[in-house]
Amino acid sequence: MFDILKHAHSGLRWIVLALLVYAIINAFTKWQAAKTFEDKDRKINLFAMVFTHIQFLTGVILYFMSSKVQFNSMTMKDSMLRFFSVEHALMMLIAVALITIGNAAAKKASEDSTKFKKSFIYFLIGLFIMLISIPWPFRGFGNGWF
Repeated sequence: MFDILKHAHSGLRWIVLALLVYAIINAFTKWQAAKTFEDKDRKINLFAMVFTHIQFLTGVILYFMSSKVQFNSMTMKDSMLRFFSVEHALMMLIAVALITIGNAAAKKASEDSTKFKKSFIYFLIGLFIMLISIPWPFRGFGNGWF
């Protein structure tokens, strides 16, 4: 069960990243072109947020199952244990919160340009935090690309 979830979590990241990049590009281009915020734009943001939440929930389940998450005297001294026990989880929580806040702020905004601007800024910061918090293979924390 653990391996299935780990592979799903690793593979789902590509969908999340693609949806976030698409939502960011959509928001930026339409914000700059002063376009009208349509139902399609709301759905793009919603799909990006929902898949981000699914990814986060999968990660929370893995957090409680993984041998890489430990709380002992070595946790903060070992870079891999610290990364998975503290850094990865905390940074991803912050990124998910920002994306959720961005989606809510866009929905509440009255002007279309403000909706696009808020989506763009919050989603971009969330994506940046995610990118620096992913255990990429070159960081030596993962087991390859999948």
